[in-house]
Amino acid sequence: MSAAFGQYWELTKPRVVALIVFTALVGMFLAVPGLPPLRPALFGLLGIWLAAASAAAINHLIDQRIDKLMARTAQRPLATGTLKPAQVLAFAVFLGTASMAILIALVNPLTAALTFASLIGYAIVYTGYLKRATPQNIVIGGIAGAAPPLLGWAAVTGMNNEWDWAHALLLVLIIFVWTPPHFWALAIFRRDDYARALVPMLPVTHGVTYTRWQILLYTVLLLVVSVLPWAAGMSGVFYLGGALVLGVVFLWHAWKLLDPPDEFFAMRVFNYSIVYLMALFAFLLVDHWLLPWLQPATPFELVPVP
Repeated sequence: MSAAFGQYWELTKPRVVALIVFTALVGMFLAVPGLPPLRPALFGLLGIWLAAASAAAINHLIDQRIDKLMARTAQRPLATGTLKPAQVLAFAVFLGTASMAILIALVNPLTAALTFASLIGYAIVYTGYLKRATPQNIVIGGIAGAAPPLLGWAAVTGMNNEWDWAHALLLVLIIFVWTPPHFWALAIFRRDDYARALVPMLPVTHGVTYTRWQILLYTVLLLVVSVLPWAAGMSGVFYLGGALVLGVVFLWHAWKLLDPPDEFFAMRVFNYSIVYLMALFAFLLVDHWLLPWLQPATPFELVPVP
């Protein structure tokens, strides 16, 4: 029983989905001045998690041929034959249906629609088409993976005004620009796997040197974009300082990748990119919500006694 649970759990890509849910949670906290309302926040996170898990399972299903050819994915349940395609399809449909039911009934229809669009964008448009069609697959398809902060924001506000959209889309933009250097670093390290599987990732079609320069250019752009929440008044100097430090370290990794000390350095860039995004959103959360609570109360004004 536990072995079967482990196989289905692996289908959900739990580490990837955990990052998705975390950025959605930060979107919820940034959307309101205090604590987000409990019911839409709780069920919103559950619905977003189920949708992301469903998309991950569909990714396993569509990529089963590729997964068998790549060392990184050869032990996945479908690649090893532990689970059958019909089982994975039923599991993905169940998760997706549960997600939509929860979001429509207990959150709001807008969040359900945006989440469904994100699910289709990643599972069908990116995995089913873009991944095999163009070396810009991760750039074009990255919008679907960048949506979680918008989904979290929509869950607790309903996106009632243009400022909700503007601020939420700034967070989406950060993840959208972060995605190419994050994924291309992995693609450099696994380029032989992608070539064997006939997947046109940028290092395969344009070479490693070209991809390294693209990573550097996107990292410079990411540093600029990461400052926008401060420039737009969404966050204060605590976030700004954290974003600049994290961004400079990322930029150092990208520069070092142009002439890396060893082949494994690309994976160190990939691993740092995950730490970067988690820390950046943590700085947003602390700056927006926790710091105001830690400020000392304004002392009472002394009134002279007549």
